[in-house]
Amino acid sequence: MKERARQIKEEQRRRRSMLAVQIGLAANIVLAVLKATVGIIGNSPALLADGINSTSDVAYGIVVSIFVRLSGKPADREHPYGHDQLESVAAVVVGAFVITTAIAIFWNSVDSVWELLTGQKQAEGASRIALGIAFFAILIKIGLSFWTYAQSRITRNSAILALAQDHRNDIFASAAAALGIIFGRWGFPWVDPLAGAVVSIIILHTGVEILRSATDDLMDTLPGRELAQEIYTALRDVPGVEEIEEVHAHRFGPYLMVNLTIGVDGAINVAEGDRIATEVENTLLTQVEFLRRVYVHYHPVGCNNQTD
Repeated sequence: MKERARQIKEEQRRRRSMLAVQIGLAANIVLAVLKATVGIIGNSPALLADGINSTSDVAYGIVVSIFVRLSGKPADREHPYGHDQLESVAAVVVGAFVITTAIAIFWNSVDSVWELLTGQKQAEGASRIALGIAFFAILIKIGLSFWTYAQSRITRNSAILALAQDHRNDIFASAAAALGIIFGRWGFPWVDPLAGAVVSIIILHTGVEILRSATDDLMDTLPGRELAQEIYTALRDVPGVEEIEEVHAHRFGPYLMVNLTIGVDGAINVAEGDRIATEVENTLLTQVEFLRRVYVHYHPVGCNNQTD
């Protein structure tokens, strides 16, 4: 019964994740077309840079949707813990795309500023419709950001969190583009491409943060003090646990695996030690959310040699 309930919960989680990816992808396709087209026609390098950013969002959105689907595959002989780790791989892909896009936009924008300041290129102020598209993008991304962050908290999917961070990033990017367009229309055309460079720095920072978070998961970085404290609290009243000596945890997608070393009374027999270890396992699986497996090692208190 518990296994069936867990399967239903996981299926609901995957559906939420895919919905977040698909809605984000659809929005980015619309915004990429609008911003790139109007950026060219409306003489706005900043909006064009933002459109390139949205185009890269479309590319990695497709990649993420593939990875999120694959992460739902059940465990097999080669992947006994399942394929949930693919969610972290998808987040790495997102981070890499974001960083690459930021670098490309930065150099293009800096080059445009230089050409304008040195008189190698003449520019007109951006059209009013370019400013309207920039504000429209800001409103869309504000809504998407809040909604996708909510989905990432519910699903605990690192790929969805990365998408939410990118949506938030796009708010600042479009705001910078809007500012550049306004100054360009006031007679300062070099501010427009300069805003594109500012956009790229914002994008780069977000990409680095996404990449750092995703690689932490893949490299088994310990989840932190909060989880350790949750484990200590859960096991505080379990009879027979004399002390908790080591806690090691790593993630598989949204799920946690814990290796735990406890100290027990050296006078008890092996069967009693096994009973205590089993109770520890069941207690943690019941009380710690998203904990999938627990491996408990026990030995006599004060003895360094492991007996189980």
